[in-house]
Amino acid sequence: MTTANTPVLHPDLTPAQRDCLDALPLTGNHLVSGPPGSGKSLLAAHRAVHLALTGRPTLLLSRSNLLRQLLGDTLRGLTVPGAAVEAATVHGWLLRRFGHGAPRTQDGWFDWAALTGQAAASLGDNEAATPHLVVDEGQDLSPGFYRMARLAAASVTVFADECQRLTETNSTLTEITDALGRSTGRGEISGNHRNTREIASLAEHFRTGGRRPDIPFRSGALPVVRHYTGLKDLAEDIANMAARQPRHRIGVIVNSLRTAADLMSRLERAGLAQEPQLYSSAASSGRYRDLDLARPGVVLVHRASAKGLDFDTVVIADAESDSGTDPTSATLCMAYYVMITRARERLVVGWQGGRLPRHLEGLHGWVQSR
Repeated sequence: MTTANTPVLHPDLTPAQRDCLDALPLTGNHLVSGPPGSGKSLLAAHRAVHLALTGRPTLLLSRSNLLRQLLGDTLRGLTVPGAAVEAATVHGWLLRRFGHGAPRTQDGWFDWAALTGQAAASLGDNEAATPHLVVDEGQDLSPGFYRMARLAAASVTVFADECQRLTETNSTLTEITDALGRSTGRGEISGNHRNTREIASLAEHFRTGGRRPDIPFRSGALPVVRHYTGLKDLAEDIANMAARQPRHRIGVIVNSLRTAADLMSRLERAGLAQEPQLYSSAASSGRYRDLDLARPGVVLVHRASAKGLDFDTVVIADAESDSGTDPTSATLCMAYYVMITRARERLVVGWQGGRLPRHLEGLHGWVQSR
């Protein structure tokens, strides 16, 4: 197996991203942190290709199935002969590695202590098939996962941002490195190549902890906080956006699947140039499970599945659903930090009801109100 660095430079990486990638040895465990828009998912795909060139099986893992689809599309664009690498969900890999009878805890998630014991018991078995693992959005997995992966993989490389921890089973950067071992290498990638200055500045209002990221130079329109009289008004506005920007990808992020289904029905009747898409994690296959995230048009997605995605325009559709939440809640702030930073060009934060939600108060100067 090759253990020295084997640079595979691709034109879609910035010099800083290439430097970050080339600084990662092809052995050992590593953690790379960076803010939204810094290119972590793209780097994760390139890292997986680098590791696959060693000849060992390599998996690019994410907790979200929708992000898995996006990472799979990215991998297909990295045509490097001899680098066989697969995008998979963590859930799918665990079932493959430990079987469908893998032990679970009472909450239905995996029993990490039991799986760690199984991984330890099989150390050295079929060494050639032991994979390299690359994990994107690694902050959404628990320390228990990393303690298990340390034994079940030839190496683990994690890309993460602890300011985007949305799941109940999450990890800080320190917890990830502690679980992977003291020798874990640490890297950092800075910059924001996704958002405009105005969108990134609004996101800063909701960021919790961490080092303040660089604000982009690229400027654009101010984000909009918009009051809607109802779902009919909201759907009509989304349809008008799609008509005005037929080549844009418009992500509509919701907190309620019922809202998503209602909007989908209304948009399907609106005669859009591109058929709208709706992602449902409950679907096992078909049109609500397998999306084409590269094509223009409207995509409706629950906020729990928005991590790692990006759109030309983002509509946060139902901000009023958070009206009863403490506006200083770290969980709420992280959710809005993630949703806002999905937008490349335009952002609309929509709400319904008789009173502006408390977490949207005090945004004067960062947004337009309509």
